[in-house]
Amino acid sequence: MFTEDLNFLTVNTDALGLTEEEFFNFCQQNKNLRMERDKEQNIIFMSPLGTLSGYFESLLNKFVSNWNEHSKFGYVFSSSTGFTLPNGAIRSPDVAWIKKEQWEKIPMADKKKFAHLCPDFIIELRSESDSLKTLKNKMQEWIENGCRLGWLIDFENKNVFIYRPDKPVDFINSFNKKNSGEDVLPGFELDLSQLK
Repeated sequence: MFTEDLNFLTVNTDALGLTEEEFFNFCQQNKNLRMERDKEQNIIFMSPLGTLSGYFESLLNKFVSNWNEHSKFGYVFSSSTGFTLPNGAIRSPDVAWIKKEQWEKIPMADKKKFAHLCPDFIIELRSESDSLKTLKNKMQEWIENGCRLGWLIDFENKNVFIYRPDKPVDFINSFNKKNSGEDVLPGFELDLSQLK
């Protein structure tokens, strides 16, 4: 019934049979808990971030938000935002960006819950206690469900894994470089040296 992975506790909810609506309400009633649900309908409870990881997450969200404020190409979302993916999972990346045209097609009722869409761009951060394998699987899930560009940033080892649809994963083994937003976030660059 329970599986543990340091920062994650997964509970199989087959017996509960929670609908999307019921899971959303469960999350609203337990706002102090960080939860996701995988495609098998298991609820994943996540521990709070360490202070340093929380600082870096905030910094990354600020960088993407500053670029977006000038470009006005889309919308930026925090790590508290849940998205219902095409495979049925409900996931929350550390940073998410959705192009304006995609977001504006979503009905308001859906926006008020865990909207049925996959962000165009996401960032996942790995803290020292996170399983790299678990996060890599999550990154692959984002790409398989429509994400166009994803970065997995490993602060502990100063590595970045770059995910794109139908391409091998790129690996950067230094924070002395700049990551490009490519054609997904035109003109956006993240100077990784700011994360040291």
